[in-house]
Amino acid sequence: MQPLKHDRIANSADRPGLLAPDTSGMNFYRADPALTDLLRIHLPDALFRHIEPHLDRLGALAGGHLDECARLADRHVPVLHQRDRFGRDVQWIEYHPAYRELERAAFGEFGIHAMSLRKGILGWPDKYPVVAKHAFTFLFNQAEFGLGCPINVTDGCAKLLANFGSEALKARYLDGLTQTDMNRLTQGGQFMTEKEGGSDVGTLTTTAVQEGDHWLLSGEKWFCSNADAEVVMLLARPQGAGPGTRGVGLFLMPRKLDDGSPNHYRIVRLKDKLGTRSMASGEIKLEGAVAYAVGRLDRGFVQMAEMVNSSRLSNGVKSTALMRRAHHDAMTVAKNRVVFGSRIIDLPLARRQLMKIMLATEQALSMSFLTADALDRAEAGSQDAAALLRILTPTLKFRATRDARKVCGDALEMRGGIGYIEEFATSRLLRDAHLGSIWEGTGNIVAIDALQRAVGRHGADAALAADLHARLDDSTKMPGAFRDRLRALTDRAVGFAREVAGRGDHEADARRATSLLYHVASAVQLSWEAGRIHEMRGDARRLLLSRTVIDHRLSASDPFHLADNATQRAIADLLLGERAVGMAEVGELLVAA
Repeated sequence: MQPLKHDRIANSADRPGLLAPDTSGMNFYRADPALTDLLRIHLPDALFRHIEPHLDRLGALAGGHLDECARLADRHVPVLHQRDRFGRDVQWIEYHPAYRELERAAFGEFGIHAMSLRKGILGWPDKYPVVAKHAFTFLFNQAEFGLGCPINVTDGCAKLLANFGSEALKARYLDGLTQTDMNRLTQGGQFMTEKEGGSDVGTLTTTAVQEGDHWLLSGEKWFCSNADAEVVMLLARPQGAGPGTRGVGLFLMPRKLDDGSPNHYRIVRLKDKLGTRSMASGEIKLEGAVAYAVGRLDRGFVQMAEMVNSSRLSNGVKSTALMRRAHHDAMTVAKNRVVFGSRIIDLPLARRQLMKIMLATEQALSMSFLTADALDRAEAGSQDAAALLRILTPTLKFRATRDARKVCGDALEMRGGIGYIEEFATSRLLRDAHLGSIWEGTGNIVAIDALQRAVGRHGADAALAADLHARLDDSTKMPGAFRDRLRALTDRAVGFAREVAGRGDHEADARRATSLLYHVASAVQLSWEAGRIHEMRGDARRLLLSRTVIDHRLSASDPFHLADNATQRAIADLLLGERAVGMAEVGELLVAA
C-alpha cells in the first residue's frame, strides 16, 4: 500500500511534549493483550499461530495508514454522478482514493468478507471459523467503521446465495462475491428498508412480477448502504402473494444485465449521514429491475433473517471495536497528559471514568467472542449452540451498540475540547457509534426480539442458563462464595426475562431485562475466561472485571452512599495497571466488602 498525500502531521504517544498525544502509530493488536488471550482460548493453537502475524500487520495498519485513510474518506464523502463524461445516462459514484485504499486492505489483502466462505484466504487451507474472522473485523473497524457495512453485506450476500441459491445462481455469482482479486470482486448489498416499513418488514410495497426465468421488481428502497454494489439481496412481494412477512420473497438483483447495460433501477440520491460518511448509502427506485428468486418464495423473510442475525453479530463486534479504539485513546491521553501537576490517570475522578470505559469495552469483547463461538458451534451442528445463539445475538446487539455511544462520548470528554475537533479520531468514533444501535433494528426492536421471540417463543433462555451454569461449574479456581453469587444472579436474570416475556403488559421492561441478561452473561464469561488466562499466563484480572459488573451493573445502588471505598480503589489500581495478577490476590478482592 502506498502512502497517500495528506495534510496531517501524525502525533504519537511516544513523542514527548505533545499537548494531547493520540494513538497514531499504535499497533492495535499488540496494544490489546485481552484480544490475544481470548483468541488463544477460542481457537485451535495451529490456527491462532497462523493468523497472529496477519493480525499483527493489520493492527499496525489500523493504527497508521488505514487510520489516515479513514480520516480522509470520512472528510471526502462519496459523490453521485448521474451521467458519464460522454453524456450518457450511466450513474456512478465517485469515491476518494483513501476509500479505495481501505477497500484494497479489507477485501484484497485480508479478505475479511470471504474468510468464512472461501478456502485459502491468507494461506490457510480451510475456511476460517467466525471467531477468527471477527478478530480481523475487530481490528479493521478500529480504524474504519463505515466500510464495515460493505464487508459484512458482501459476506452476507454470499452466505445467503450459498445456503439458498440455485446451482445456476451460485455458479454465476458466488465466486465474485468471495474474491480477493480486486479486479474480479463483486461487492454485495442488502436493500431492505422502505419508507412504509422500516423494521416492520411485512408492510413493504416493492412488487415482483415473473417474466420467464427472472422477475421484474418495482418500488422504492429507502436506506440502501453500499448503494452501487454489484450484487444485491432484497425482499419483494411476488404478484398474488399474501400480506405480511410470509408473503415476501428473497431476490438477487445484479447491478448490470447480461449485456453489460445498467439494470433498471436508479440511485435517486445519497444520504447525508451523521456517521459512516465514507460509505455510500442511497435511496433506490426500482423500475422493472431484473432479479432472480433465491430459495422458496414463501420463505424469503426467514432466509433474509439469517443475514440479519449475522449482521447483528458483526454489528456488535464493530461497536466493540469503536469502544476499544476509544479506550486506547482515553488511556493514551490519561497516561501522558499532565494537568494541575498530575497525570490524568492518577486523578480519582478520571480513574473512575476510565474504569467505566474499560468495563463496557471488556464486557463487549467477551460477549462478542462468546456469541461468535456459539455461531461456530451452531454451524457445526450443535442444537444447544443454535438455541444459545438465538438469545446471545440480539442481547449483544442491543447492549454493546448502546454502550458504544456512551464509551465514545466519555473518551471524547477525556481528551477535552480538542476531542470535539475533527482532526482527532474521537469525534468520528462518536458519530459512527450512533449508527450501531440503529442498524439491523433499533434498541426497542432488538430488545423485543430477545425477550418476546428468543425467550417467549423459542425458549432460548434455557440454553443460556445451561451454558452459564456449565461455565460456573467449570470455574473451580475462583472462590466458592463468588461463584455462588454469580449462579444466583444468573437465575434471577433468567427468571426476570421469563417473567417479562410471559406477560404482554410487561413489554416496557424488555430493555431492562435484556440488559440484565447481557450483564449476567458477561460477568460469568469474564470469570470463566479468567480461569483459562490464569492457566496460560498467571493473570486472573478478568475476575475483577466480573466483580465490577456485579457492583456497577447488577447491584442496587444508594445515590447517597459514598462509593469510593478501599476495595474499589484497589480493584481500579490492578485493572488500570499492566502487571499480571495472581488468583490469590484477586480472590481477596472478590470477597471483600
